[in-house]
Amino acid sequence: MSLKTILLLIPLLPLAAAAVAGLFRNQVGRAGSHWVAILGVGVSFFLSAYVLYLQVFGNLETLNYSVYTWMVSDGIRFEVGFLIDHLSALMMTVVTFVSFMVHIYTIGYMAEDPGYQRFFSYIALFTFSMLMLVMSNNFLQLFFGWEAVGLVSYLLIGFWFKRESAVAAGLKAFLVNRVGDFGFLLGIAAILYCFGSMDYSEVFGQAGSISGETVSIVAGFEWQWITVICICLFIGAMGKSAQAPLHVWLPDSMEGPTPISALIHAATMVTAGIFMVARMSPLFELSDAALSFVMLIGAVTAFSMGLVGIVQNDIKRVIAYSTLSQLGYMTVALGVSAYSAAIFHLMTHAFFKALLFLGAGSVIIALHHQQDMRFMGGLRKQMPITWITAWIGTLALIGFPFMSGFYSKDSIIEAVHASTRFGSDVAYWAVLLGVLITSFYSFRLLYLTFHGQPRYRVDVGAGDHPPDGILQHAPKESPLVVTVPLILLAIPSIVIGYMTIEPVLFGGWLSDAIMVLPQNDAVAEVGSHFHGPVAMVTHALGTAPFWLMIGGFVLATFIYQVRPSMADQLQQKMPRLHRILENKFYVDEFYQSVFVRRVINIGNGLWKKADAGLIDGVLVNGSARLVGTISERIRLWQSGFLFQYAFAMIVGLIGMIAIWVMLK
Repeated sequence: MSLKTILLLIPLLPLAAAAVAGLFRNQVGRAGSHWVAILGVGVSFFLSAYVLYLQVFGNLETLNYSVYTWMVSDGIRFEVGFLIDHLSALMMTVVTFVSFMVHIYTIGYMAEDPGYQRFFSYIALFTFSMLMLVMSNNFLQLFFGWEAVGLVSYLLIGFWFKRESAVAAGLKAFLVNRVGDFGFLLGIAAILYCFGSMDYSEVFGQAGSISGETVSIVAGFEWQWITVICICLFIGAMGKSAQAPLHVWLPDSMEGPTPISALIHAATMVTAGIFMVARMSPLFELSDAALSFVMLIGAVTAFSMGLVGIVQNDIKRVIAYSTLSQLGYMTVALGVSAYSAAIFHLMTHAFFKALLFLGAGSVIIALHHQQDMRFMGGLRKQMPITWITAWIGTLALIGFPFMSGFYSKDSIIEAVHASTRFGSDVAYWAVLLGVLITSFYSFRLLYLTFHGQPRYRVDVGAGDHPPDGILQHAPKESPLVVTVPLILLAIPSIVIGYMTIEPVLFGGWLSDAIMVLPQNDAVAEVGSHFHGPVAMVTHALGTAPFWLMIGGFVLATFIYQVRPSMADQLQQKMPRLHRILENKFYVDEFYQSVFVRRVINIGNGLWKKADAGLIDGVLVNGSARLVGTISERIRLWQSGFLFQYAFAMIVGLIGMIAIWVMLK
């Protein structure tokens, strides 16, 4: 089998699996649906891993070729094509591995759901969409994958469509992403206008030619074309990767089933924006203004969303706000030109964030779909595997030494510290304080869920829908189909950072895909002090990030283990701050007041005045009334008497003769 055939099979196998599971679900049944989806995505993973192996050990050169030419117009080629370099090979492997684990896990989590086959069809289609995005070699295919992951995320967030909250969450995700995608589409249109091509290599090769050209968007203000292009592209990334202020859809996406929460947050959708900016590094490197904008947006997101995560009680929402904060870290890294550090953190984050979400799902299964941590506690004895893997995911998330998250997160913090970009001091303090916040809310989740005394009660006769805190059966460990993916995700959460930091981050392994100007190379500055993963840990023990991480652990341990009543006391002493955080800085309320209500009012006005009043009232019903009125008048002449018809004919003839005489 040729390499090009293998590359074609990698996205097509999940697509075929989605078609079979979705279109032929009655023929293949429930077991057939999950087997075809798991086999399709599993084979895609092993093929992706083989391509990555060839990149690492086989010296496989970058492949850039067209698969299919859709259209040629005015010399512009619209194609489906693949660009396989170290960046895309890494992303393909991460996406397919996490998706493979989620597919297996779904068998246990969705076992009793009536939409079982439909769910497997959707998640396989999600994998296909993300693969088409990361493998693309042109902006047309990038946009196709970009919109496809948005469409499937809408279907999956609103999967339980009988719940109003799920429907609203899916619609919210769809609309917010339309705002970002409008900017993204403008950026692609500007690229086509400036370069006359949709191909990456052609656009990147000509990027320097427009570095000094300007455009007047507002009269009297000149903007560089390259800055306009990059900011428009990044607005798209703000929507997909949920950066403030377009972040509001991601916490609500928790209305979907837990497996899709893991897939969205770890390997698909939200990572698309980070990947896109890294892929577009030859463009972003030419605009310091755009990079500063990226960095500051990421800093605001990393810090503020971590604060909101502190007061959440829904176990999935705490992890969701953690994702928002970690995406902020990646975005800050992109803004200081540390693209490789952003991708490195994207990779490590995919493993431990999928682990945390699937671990939360395991707890939710055991507690009969209870998600409020206030009704949990003491689960470590009943669920030892979930408890141990949750500890591993937590330690990776907070950046504990030797864990995968330590290497990627600390590299970002050091890169921001080494950067001289405008605003980097503000970004540094944001990501530094974010370490304390991350450690605090992570251990809060761990303690409230697994430690302390149980805050639930088992009552066998409680009925089918017992109130919060009442369970029909005692919680127990999840089946192997759930715990095995947890174990397989825990392994890279521990070792992947230690194993890969040197080649991926400091060995120039991503240099074939990422371009950084020498004066912007913060990663090179950090790398000049790197002497191996063990030495990095030794050095970190005396730095601020390590002690802030320890501080968050100590604070959470004291409040939630030593003095459990202290949390309520702090809430009562600082009600205003708690209310602000609980209401997520009132961003949703602002959007509801300023945009949503006004759009609804405009829509109601157009309906009443334009639709009901003008179109229905005047044009449709009015024309019908006019015809009726005229018809009533004409009908008076249709009396049936012969002398009246003869009289009318004579009058008409006289009139015609008179007109003829006058014209003559």
